Amino acid sequence: MEAAAAGCRGPGLALCGALMAASGGSRFLVARYQEPSVDDLFMYDCITAGKKSQEDRGQDGQPAVKASDDILAFAFSSSGGYFALTDDNKRLVLFRTKPCWECLSVRPVVRRCTSLIITAAEDKILVADKSGDVYSYSITEPQKAGKIELGHLSLLLDVALSPDDQYILTADRDEKIRVSLTRAPYNIISFCLGHREFVSRIFVIPNYPDLMLSASGDCTLRLWEYKSGKEVHCCHLNSLNKTEATKNDKKYAVSRIAYCCQGNYIAILCDCIPTVYIFQFDAATQQLNYRHQISLKYKGWDVAFEETGGLWILQEDKEASLLLYRPVDGHWQPVADDKGLMKMSKYLQDNWTMFKGSVGTESCYSSLYKASFDNMAVYLQKKEERLQQQQKKRKELQHESNRQTKKIRTRDSS
Repeated sequence: MEAAAAGCRGPGLALCGALMAASGGSRFLVARYQEPSVDDLFMYDCITAGKKSQEDRGQDGQPAVKASDDILAFAFSSSGGYFALTDDNKRLVLFRTKPCWECLSVRPVVRRCTSLIITAAEDKILVADKSGDVYSYSITEPQKAGKIELGHLSLLLDVALSPDDQYILTADRDEKIRVSLTRAPYNIISFCLGHREFVSRIFVIPNYPDLMLSASGDCTLRLWEYKSGKEVHCCHLNSLNKTEATKNDKKYAVSRIAYCCQGNYIAILCDCIPTVYIFQFDAATQQLNYRHQISLKYKGWDVAFEETGGLWILQEDKEASLLLYRPVDGHWQPVADDKGLMKMSKYLQDNWTMFKGSVGTESCYSSLYKASFDNMAVYLQKKEERLQQQQKKRKELQHESNRQTKKIRTRDSS
């Protein structure tokens, strides 16, 4: 089960129990995909969240820069009873989903957010932002302002919680994963260090709560014992797609990680590569074993597992925006006649305008890579320029010397 969609945003997909939510632009839609005969579509547009007294002001009271209303991150609570999202206009919107969908609050946030998660106790929302801070917002007091919990010196890209809410895990642009105590976030338990580029995704494995998955712009998927900061296993993803890596001649980032407790399957979606990679976690050896890859005809936007093991894929195609795969004899096979798939695909097709702004967009991770400079090449180039200048100067001096000598000889002969 995958209950959140976050990070470097585009269209998103999340499953929680019988609920499926999909977002695009400023809108999201949700329905019970496991009840195909029931027309229970709920839609929300963040443009409507702006109709409040503070619509043009941030939490610091200063006028906000004009922005879009695009959804940046969203998440279900573990029970599915709550749903929260943040948008590009620096708003946090909280919903209660039972017995029917109801917007409980629209609160301003200090900075644009990159990721959010709801605690297992369902009493707080943790929001990570672009300035490197994590704020907590109460669910039980839905109008209460946020409280800062911790801060990094770099842009945060993801935030996660241990299943017992005891630890906050944060990932930043500067290759670091920090593990802090929830009750005292200033108390840093460990750092998980090893990535060589920004950490795009982190995920605590729910049925192995002492282990964490992380992915990065360095094309690796890593397994950690996060409380000690020990790296357990590392998979180099570029070795799985040598053709694509060779053609691009550049690194690519993991944009999504999805996990299924039934079978310990892991689905990886890489930015700008139309392929979903399937791994399986072996608890006995603590290894991440590559199993399969699903090639897509179009760019993949998001992936999510249902509790029974089905893998849902949201892709950049109006006619087949949703795909469903299930494992059959060790191979992942497409499912075409699922009634829940037909229901949700119809909803997405009828509301395709919410995705139009995301079709054909470039990578949102390219600006996060460290700039590299070939100092030796620059040195050699400057050295060559100096040698050429010196050689030119010597020629000019020699020419002038020859001219002066010729003048003297002419004078003496006359």
